[in-house]
Amino acid sequence: MKNSFTPYAVLILSMLSLLLLLSLSGCSMINPAVTEAKNPKPRALGNVEYHTNQLANELFATLRPDRNYRFAVAGFVPVDSFKSNHKHQEPLMLLGQQLEQGLMTEAVKRGFVTQDYKAANTITITENSDRVLSRDVDKLNAVQRVDFFITGTMTQQQQGAVVNARIINARSKNVVAAATKFFPGDIFWETEQVTTRGGKLYRIENQSNGAAL
Repeated sequence: MKNSFTPYAVLILSMLSLLLLLSLSGCSMINPAVTEAKNPKPRALGNVEYHTNQLANELFATLRPDRNYRFAVAGFVPVDSFKSNHKHQEPLMLLGQQLEQGLMTEAVKRGFVTQDYKAANTITITENSDRVLSRDVDKLNAVQRVDFFITGTMTQQQQGAVVNARIINARSKNVVAAATKFFPGDIFWETEQVTTRGGKLYRIENQSNGAAL
């Protein structure tokens, strides 16, 4: 009687082992998905650092760092006037300032020697702050030797702005590298805003494909 039950016992043990293996396999397949859901990838749209980094990737793609050359990053300006007007171009001014600061960071991270010509001779201490950056020319040294300028223009569009960046040889004025990137308008705003453009009021509405700049 005992021997007659042995095959059944073996069969049951085999089935239990198979179920255990399937259960472990299922857990290994589910866990990565759960981990990925807990750590979602950063949203590209609305992330100004992401767009600046992508622009820098294209701009510096063909260049190699050389410690003998110095770079200076200048402000990005509207293509139609080459100057900023805070009364009518506030969104573009914010973007232009971010591009200047962001590309300076990106250049340094890639190993390029970058000069900050707005660094004052001393630290200015006031009641509310202390700073070393200034736009007062009396507090700044003359610009040292610069071999290349990093600058560009911005073309305003309905849902954002097209940025054209370039690296210019300071002596020959030859453009040695260039890049183009679209920056969506909702980089700085997530909700409806009102801005001015050409002396007129415009409403900025957050849409799926970006808000107007």
